Amino acid sequence: MYPSPVKESWCKGVKKIKINFEALPALKGIEVLFRASEKVAQVEELMDRVLSREPARLLFFDNENNARMVAADEIILISVNGKQVNIVTENDRYFAKQSLQSIERELDDTRFIRISRHEIINLSKVNKYNFSLGGVLSIEMKNGMETWASRRCIPLIRKKLLGKE
Repeated sequence: MYPSPVKESWCKGVKKIKINFEALPALKGIEVLFRASEKVAQVEELMDRVLSREPARLLFFDNENNARMVAADEIILISVNGKQVNIVTENDRYFAKQSLQSIERELDDTRFIRISRHEIINLSKVNKYNFSLGGVLSIEMKNGMETWASRRCIPLIRKKLLGKE
């Protein structure tokens, strides 16, 4: 147990906060348990803080080569064309100076998925999936763009859509 020397206003009135970590190799994901004598405002606020993760903000460049911070939740898709990494958002298009792989590491893997060697999509921006009999998956985004998943990525996409990942 590690007592936490927290000094923020939300913990006023709380006599002691203990933080524990327990490694459970069989556990998938992360489980957080809050214990208190009662569910007071400070507990509610602490729970909200743990759950409300700020969306990642990534550095991209516009057409005039000006650096722009873009919230990850605005991204519709990221694709590679030759050596150019292109980012399509709801309102603009940007390019990146880093690789697709390095951008992928910064994204929340519960919201983004790689659908091919050259493309990552934001799952919350998908309008519909069309699995054809020939094993092809076309994906229509909410902005009307259409893209296709590579055959090798389809099993992972199916698992993620079914919540089995």
